[in-house]
Amino acid sequence: MTNSPLRIVLVDDHALCRNGLTDLLQHRGNMTVVAALGDPSRLVAVLQEHKPDLVVLDLRMPGTDGLTLLRRIRAEGCDTPALILTMSDAEADLAAALRAGARGYLLKDMEPEEVIAAIGRAARGELAVAPALTLKLAQLLQSGGRISDRSGQLGSLTERERQILDHLARGESNKAIARALDISHDTVKLHVRHILSKLNLSSRVEAAVLAVEMRSSGETAALDAAGGRNR
Repeated sequence: MTNSPLRIVLVDDHALCRNGLTDLLQHRGNMTVVAALGDPSRLVAVLQEHKPDLVVLDLRMPGTDGLTLLRRIRAEGCDTPALILTMSDAEADLAAALRAGARGYLLKDMEPEEVIAAIGRAARGELAVAPALTLKLAQLLQSGGRISDRSGQLGSLTERERQILDHLARGESNKAIARALDISHDTVKLHVRHILSKLNLSSRVEAAVLAVEMRSSGETAALDAAGGRNR
């Protein structure tokens, strides 16, 4: 049995880009573009109607930008994962997108197969960043504060929150985490909000980065110790 095609919404003010990406994803990516919008004013209604797996946002558009749109749909209660597709390779834009909670950040000059693969990963819950930006991403992580600076905050996490933080580090979506831990999707969302609050983070991407950094720096003992205090 084959998997159902991923359902995608595109938002880009350039018709050529919208049409080209729609054709690419539907004919070569086994995805369904349920809406391709040049006017972002309808985005919230479209997301509520179609409930897609991912929304792909242009960063720069007349009168608005992708990050403003992302914040707007979150304020309206839409938790559809979002990915930025842009011409900008500026580190500041990458950082702003990740802080806003974007699932990925891709460049429009990427190879078509790279775009298809990255959009697929983002729709399935992974972090997807353009290969050309991996060095900038690494630099952002290195400048983002060490785990040791948060050791006291880690101690405030409950055992369940530590489990969810570990799943976030694997790039899993809330639905995947709910299935793995046999809890409801709403319960996962509540735990994620608590994690972000306790660790003073602004997005699940930052939480995932923190957990990955913790692993790579060999400081998992701090989290284990925190668990011992909370059992």
